[in-house]
Amino acid sequence: MAVAATLAGSALGLTVWSTWQQPLEASSHREAPLIALDPLADNTDVYAFRSPTDSTRVVLIANYIPFELPQGGPTYYSFGENIRYEVHVKNNPTTPGDDITYRFTFAQTNEDPTTFFNIRLKKENLKTTYVCEKKVGNGAFARIITDGVVPPNNIGPRSIEGAAGLDVANYESLRTNAIKTAIGGGGEQILCAPADDPFFADLGAIFDLAGLRPTDGPRDGLSKRNVHSIVLSIPIATLQKDGKAVGQAANILDSDFIIGVWASASRPAMRTLSLTGNNPTDNGAYVQVSRLGMPLTNEVINPIGAKDKWNARTPYTEDAATED
Repeated sequence: MAVAATLAGSALGLTVWSTWQQPLEASSHREAPLIALDPLADNTDVYAFRSPTDSTRVVLIANYIPFELPQGGPTYYSFGENIRYEVHVKNNPTTPGDDITYRFTFAQTNEDPTTFFNIRLKKENLKTTYVCEKKVGNGAFARIITDGVVPPNNIGPRSIEGAAGLDVANYESLRTNAIKTAIGGGGEQILCAPADDPFFADLGAIFDLAGLRPTDGPRDGLSKRNVHSIVLSIPIATLQKDGKAVGQAANILDSDFIIGVWASASRPAMRTLSLTGNNPTDNGAYVQVSRLGMPLTNEVINPIGAKDKWNARTPYTEDAATED
């Protein structure tokens, strides 16, 4: 099932930005046996909410890669190559399948392969770029961003602000400059970047047969851990099925202004490893390996024997064994 959001109301009241400390409810870190072996494709959280800075826009966020150590170098975390990361929107209950899909594919390059440092002398290794495509209804995917850049991890002041590093004013400027405005008339603004994981859960206690530490208080099992976020700020008229602006809503529960949102990750069906240490070769149709909509469905509701099957299905192909 997708998470529901109302375009005319205050949606879920959530934000992923690490600088805004608000309560959050999220859901899905290493929740199934197969995806636990593939962290780059692991969808940890999905959020949909009315923009707190522009009432005419809705923000959709899909987080991936659980339990990132921010200092986890020299090969720092980033979005994976040969993975299709997708954010799906359902805005019309009378049509089959998704009504809008945003697809992200990432690539990496080494600008200075002579060093083990991630950043040196204004060059970045494992520099991650992306293309975003959009599909509406039964139409074809069309590119709306062709030159997206993922900011590097915040390695430290010498790598970011120092003369021997990127020599920029501050890390936040890298994030701000990475926000892209899509072409194609939809008005989407997009950022793909590392972020503090907003999920709060006492993982040690919860998974110890549902302990809650009633006397000591909870401990944040994801404190000082990062994720990688796909963030879309989208005009409400772009998401509304008839292109209506929010001012045309009858009230905050107007059914014409309610959407469903879910996210997924897919990989090619076959991977061939190289005997000489070169990159593996991926072939075959893309297979969905992770998905997330409603919080905690696969994490807590589904038994372990059904979790991998649930990740392979869409909200439109549920069955009794894995229905959420």
